[in-house]
Amino acid sequence: MGKELKIRDVNKSFDVNGEKVKVLSDIGLDIEEGEFVVIVGHSGCGKSTLLKIIAGLEMNDTGTVQIDGKEVKGPGIDRGMIFQEHRLFPWMSIEKNVQLGLNGKSKKEKENISDQYLSLVKLSEFKKAYPGQISGGMSQRAAIARALATQPEVLLLDEPFGALDALTKIELQEELLKIKKRCKNTMIMVTHDIEEAVFLADRIVVMSSRPGTIKDIIKVELGHTRDRGGSDFAKYKKKIYNYFFEDKIVAPEYNI
Repeated sequence: MGKELKIRDVNKSFDVNGEKVKVLSDIGLDIEEGEFVVIVGHSGCGKSTLLKIIAGLEMNDTGTVQIDGKEVKGPGIDRGMIFQEHRLFPWMSIEKNVQLGLNGKSKKEKENISDQYLSLVKLSEFKKAYPGQISGGMSQRAAIARALATQPEVLLLDEPFGALDALTKIELQEELLKIKKRCKNTMIMVTHDIEEAVFLADRIVVMSSRPGTIKDIIKVELGHTRDRGGSDFAKYKKKIYNYFFEDKIVAPEYNI
């Protein structure tokens, strides 16, 4: 099962060439156990920074992030993260890459777990292959399997399909929903792709330009089977896209 997150008054700044640049301003958000939340916003609004704060890879300047009442002060095994680049080690087989986080388990246990999650992402036949021998989409599947193998209750996804071609992206989006239904993790994704957000999310968090604030939180009431070509689907896309026109951000094909 997933976990509940509470984000309260989170602020974050970075020092850039001796100048303090504020990236996040007064972020407050509750995420329910087992929910799929997608964060959208244009480049530089701080959405990936927020994801890294939840992961414990960045520290917030002020405010708190709590998971089931416990404050996040660093990385933890209750959270897994998937990046835009698969970050597989090229000298290891796919099987060995998936087993990386399974410290303290026997060889047999590691094999059983990696087999389970490689089967889940449909890579069983390629477990002895190396990253350089498979496609980008398959490598991203392996990265998903690696993240799931440690059985995290919160799965964080930082534009995981951004570098893939359109058809592979659609295929992996559909697979991700199947995984979500089976594993029941709490999932938080960052994306520039509005269509992807509407297809996947229970709720969509729309962020402003830097410093990032939450402009709106939109509940997507389209059911579990979503028609990308449907009129209701298009209404959600238009509503979110309009926020970026308000910021005078124009991006082709909703890729913002």
